[in-house]
Amino acid sequence: MEKSRIVKLGEVCDFQGGSQPPKEEWIAEFKPGYVRMLQIRDFTQSRNFAPEYVLKSKKNKLCEKNDVLIGRYGASVGKILTGLAGAYNVALLKAMPDEKIVLKPYLKRYFQSDYFQSFLKNVCESRAAQAGFSKEDIYDCSFPLLSITKQKLIGDILDKVDKIIEFQKKRLEELDSLVQSVFYKMFGDPVENIMSWRVEQLKKMTLKIGSGATPKGGNENYKLVGIPLIRSLNVYNGIFQYKNLAFIDEKQALALNNVIVNKDDVLLNITGASVARSCIVPEHLVPARVNQHVAIIRVKNEFLNSIYLCALFTSSSYQKKLLNLSKSNGATREALTKSDLEKLPIPLPPLSLQLRFAVIIEKIEQQKELVKKALQESEDLFQRLMQDLFRSEQENGK
Repeated sequence: MEKSRIVKLGEVCDFQGGSQPPKEEWIAEFKPGYVRMLQIRDFTQSRNFAPEYVLKSKKNKLCEKNDVLIGRYGASVGKILTGLAGAYNVALLKAMPDEKIVLKPYLKRYFQSDYFQSFLKNVCESRAAQAGFSKEDIYDCSFPLLSITKQKLIGDILDKVDKIIEFQKKRLEELDSLVQSVFYKMFGDPVENIMSWRVEQLKKMTLKIGSGATPKGGNENYKLVGIPLIRSLNVYNGIFQYKNLAFIDEKQALALNNVIVNKDDVLLNITGASVARSCIVPEHLVPARVNQHVAIIRVKNEFLNSIYLCALFTSSSYQKKLLNLSKSNGATREALTKSDLEKLPIPLPPLSLQLRFAVIIEKIEQQKELVKKALQESEDLFQRLMQDLFRSEQENGK
């Protein structure tokens, strides 16, 4: 079996920092004479374009689609950006391997490995949080050098699992789109209300509209187990995100007894960048509590169905309405007040139609759960393969 040869990363790969053209010359839409300007924001699909003339003397500051870029600062340290062509700014480093001995796809996977990510973390923890790292910092990092054939094999294996993961993510997106399609087909646009449904203010259709508070002491006083405390980072449109779910003890929960979450409650984020995101609380988390950034909305079942209300909140047109409302109160950050929520106009189709919609959505959600389970298994497999492949190569090279 072929063994890797451990070399210093700087022996087989150089790195190039980006350029910083004047931002006043950037534009948001492409036009001739401009080039895509890649930034850390491109990890979340932001787009800007800079004039080519400012880059003509710096051709090495451009990248092709097969180039590998690494985030250098803050929350984006170690994140890998590839598949995009253009110029790139100073917050990114472009990897420039000796392609006679190192394939870019193999290098990309190495950068994603726990070994390299841990190396970067240790470098960054040794200095100020926002200082990040330089190319000199990673020249001495150990790198498992294999034959081109073995590099290609490892890349192919991981690419196959990656394609499965992308397919499953696309399937989830399609199911989410199906929810929207069914909603609009059955009820029309909830803002325009072209089907002329009866409209009532939300407060008349609910038993409770209220948000909670952060327990005294904040994050430091959260527990590993206990009563769940739902925060805005747990609430996504149509999805409850369990990652970073906080827990509090009985004493802390007692102080939040006025915001106990019940089965079928609708959760709605009411402050900050995540404002207007909404989902239904998972039944097994009851009796959870919520903090001040999340509102509990408990419907009167004789008028309103929770699944219908959540789908209404997350429909594209109502999302725009909620976002616009959150910016209209003159506050420095987005916010929806209790009064805002109480006055929300809610179209009320016949309850029988709402219930029929809920049955359809529950079947779609069952399909989503199966896909989510398969996606999680694929992502776990990918991480195990990454860990095993690169750990074994590091050990073989010793």
